[in-house]
Amino acid sequence: MNRKELIKKYLNFFKTKGHVIIPNASLIPENDPTVLFTTAGMHPLVPYLLSQPHPSGKKLCSVQKCIRTGDIEEVGDAAHHTFFEMLGNWSLGDYWKKEAIEYSFEFLTKVLKIPADKISVSCFAGDKNAVKDEESGKIWKNIGIKKIKFLPKENNWWGPAGKIGPSGPDTEMFVNNVEIWNDVFMQYNKRLDGKYEHLKQKNVDTGMGVERTVAILNGIGD
Repeated sequence: MNRKELIKKYLNFFKTKGHVIIPNASLIPENDPTVLFTTAGMHPLVPYLLSQPHPSGKKLCSVQKCIRTGDIEEVGDAAHHTFFEMLGNWSLGDYWKKEAIEYSFEFLTKVLKIPADKISVSCFAGDKNAVKDEESGKIWKNIGIKKIKFLPKENNWWGPAGKIGPSGPDTEMFVNNVEIWNDVFMQYNKRLDGKYEHLKQKNVDTGMGVERTVAILNGIGD
């Protein structure tokens, strides 16, 4: 499978799930003065993750060009780029963990034809700011995933994209021990003082790197 095929399959899949495709945004963030570049698909959506209504509704998807300087120490291995495209789907106060995880599983196994027994997942182990994500673990178990690990914040927490903003625990999917997709459950807003407060709405934010996924699907690195 090539880049164009993957993008088409992804966007078409989420259109069938009621998502609206939104355009790629500028690499220069409009809504976050704390960073130089758009670092993730959710970055242009920060105001809407903070509960401002989006003109296209509550269920969105896109392919977004990103520059991730935070990963620069990893660049040069088989799985990291500084510049890449990110596939993403979002729920802005609409569906939550069960639907997000089931969509991910369906796309990986039914559309991309990845055998379920090749998929492993990790979930947030909990800390002083948020409880252990037992809910996600149970959902994965119920749909047949047997390899489930609970890991600390450094592994299973995403955001904010800059110094402040939306963030939350995540569940990551791996194929051949390489992360292929990340479902983030944005329940919190990180403040300048480093404290976390609950967002007004619960959001789902996901990310799947185009280049990395194409490499996995074509057996590169096996």
